Amino acid sequence: MAGHAMTHRQERGRFRQWVASAERPRSLRVCLRPWPLIIAVLMFGCLATGFAVVAITHETRTQYAALQTLEQEKNQLHTEWGQLLLEDGAWSTPARIEKIATERLNMRIPDVHDVEVINP
Repeated sequence: MAGHAMTHRQERGRFRQWVASAERPRSLRVCLRPWPLIIAVLMFGCLATGFAVVAITHETRTQYAALQTLEQEKNQLHTEWGQLLLEDGAWSTPARIEKIATERLNMRIPDVHDVEVINP
């Protein structure tokens, strides 16, 4: 046998030592190495950040579309308001009011002799 060969008794002793070391409770620090836990936390953080970016981007696009719709509605209402102001100005001219009062209500402007002045 070569110099590297172990005897049966030595192999049994090493096996028993290995079994005894496996049965001994190890400290948590030895059992859990910090790197896998750190890497898992960082990967979870990256995934959470990615989902947050996607959600915020979607929300931004939705809100921008709503803003565009509201601005378009505002412009239409502004145009309609301008048209209503013009129409109001046309309907309330003094000449038009006098014409309607004369034609429909048979009203007239009083003569100078029909006017009485009352002093307080």
